[in-house]
Amino acid sequence: MSELLRILTAGKMVSERDIVEARAIQQFAGGDIGAALVRLGALSEDALLHAIGTSCDLPVAAADMLPDHASVLLAVERLGVPLGWLIQQGVLPWFSATAAGETLYVAGPRVFEMSVQEAAEHWHGGPVRFMLAPAAVVEALLGGVAGSRTGVDEAESDAERLHELAEEAPVISLVQTMFAEAIAAHASDIHLEPFEDRTTIRFRIDGILSTWRTLPRASSDAVTSRIKLLSQMDIAERRLPQDGRQSIRVSGQEVDLRVSALPTIWGESIVLRFMGKMHNLPTLAALGLGDDDSARLTRMIERPDGLLVVTGPTGSGKTTTVYRLLSHLNDGRRKILTIEDPVEIDLPGILQIGVRADIGLTFAAGLRSILRQDPDVIFVGEIRDGETARIAVQAALTGHQVITTVHTSSAVGAVTRLIDLGVEDFLLSEVLNGLVAQRLVRRACEACAGIGCKACSGTGFAGRIGAFELVAATPALREAIRARAGIAALTEVARSDGSRSLRDDALAKVARGLTTSGEALRVLGTAP
Repeated sequence: MSELLRILTAGKMVSERDIVEARAIQQFAGGDIGAALVRLGALSEDALLHAIGTSCDLPVAAADMLPDHASVLLAVERLGVPLGWLIQQGVLPWFSATAAGETLYVAGPRVFEMSVQEAAEHWHGGPVRFMLAPAAVVEALLGGVAGSRTGVDEAESDAERLHELAEEAPVISLVQTMFAEAIAAHASDIHLEPFEDRTTIRFRIDGILSTWRTLPRASSDAVTSRIKLLSQMDIAERRLPQDGRQSIRVSGQEVDLRVSALPTIWGESIVLRFMGKMHNLPTLAALGLGDDDSARLTRMIERPDGLLVVTGPTGSGKTTTVYRLLSHLNDGRRKILTIEDPVEIDLPGILQIGVRADIGLTFAAGLRSILRQDPDVIFVGEIRDGETARIAVQAALTGHQVITTVHTSSAVGAVTRLIDLGVEDFLLSEVLNGLVAQRLVRRACEACAGIGCKACSGTGFAGRIGAFELVAATPALREAIRARAGIAALTEVARSDGSRSLRDDALAKVARGLTTSGEALRVLGTAP
């Protein structure tokens, strides 16, 4: 494998430190140096396979080239090879018709080894083509053929078996590769979805889910257990929802993930959300705010006290916008505290508290304690109940700058939501600085203007941008709040004061070529 290490180091894919640590893992756990580097997290299995391919002049099998279970089973029966040997060696055989006749294909992570190649040529008198393929994919296909390891509802006494499955090298490689490829694709979430005959792994990229890989049900327990083990969750408990967190190192990068497990009739649905430190928060302009709106929003938060409410559904980018505002306020002269569920990004210089309802640390309880810490700025991750709403408004009345979020469909909808939660209208009108509503639309690819090209993988989009509605608390709006005006009347006042709707902001972005009318329709539910 010295040639492999030469390729890896020459391409700066791994460091000398990675190699030293991988050799230590290799000494302890056995196996080759490449597998140890993958297990360490120094590089993805896909990168390792391509490096091996370069070293040994072997192609790496694309996902659409690999066979289905029936093709593998047919090859196993025709060749008369013990399935156990194939599983042990990680070798996947299948036949395919070519112009030259029928060819035996053999794929696996170690098909470069002479013993594997000699065995394959011994099985079959005709031509054999060798291809590299991920160990986990090969094992999953062979495991599906063997009908091994099924069952979704074992008892807790099966924890030892699940733990052993989670520690198998192919499973570790698959999970590590999944993380690496999700990060490379700029995915925000990973979804593992169990069905009767398969488990589908999907990435959410720019707000849209796309399938990354489909595994046979036989592999589901092992992959799920691996994720739960890394996330400090109870492997044996598959009857109740669980939440966890994990920190991993992928391709030399430190990554934090929030994990949710939900039992379904075919197994556990797992959703992982990428979180962690973000040293380069996007600017307000990069988020999608124009110069005028950026200036208006900055003026709202630079007041010494009052309430700013950011609204929108889950996944609309509220937290990123608020973090950008908090970073702007974090000038070393203010004390800033947050109460969040959960803390999504570590903000240096800002004290952040995570909600722990199981021990009584709710939004309301945390907010009461924060007020005794002499803060200047407070961020309440979400107002969900009347007590939290009333404490937040009281804090804004007593000289604190309070920023919070609520789930409403429009900016002015936050007003009626807070009043419904028990906030007095005259108090709300007194403390309110402004309201922000936002949605995320996919940004049209600059290279192809939304048509679809190689740069955007044919989707026509690359990244996302916000559509915003900013409503300043003008005297007219305050008067309407005190009069308990409904959403329609509040909206009319906001428009007369110069506020632009989400629809109008989306229209402006379509006109500038930043997004498309179809995308705006998908997100906003109405033509822009």
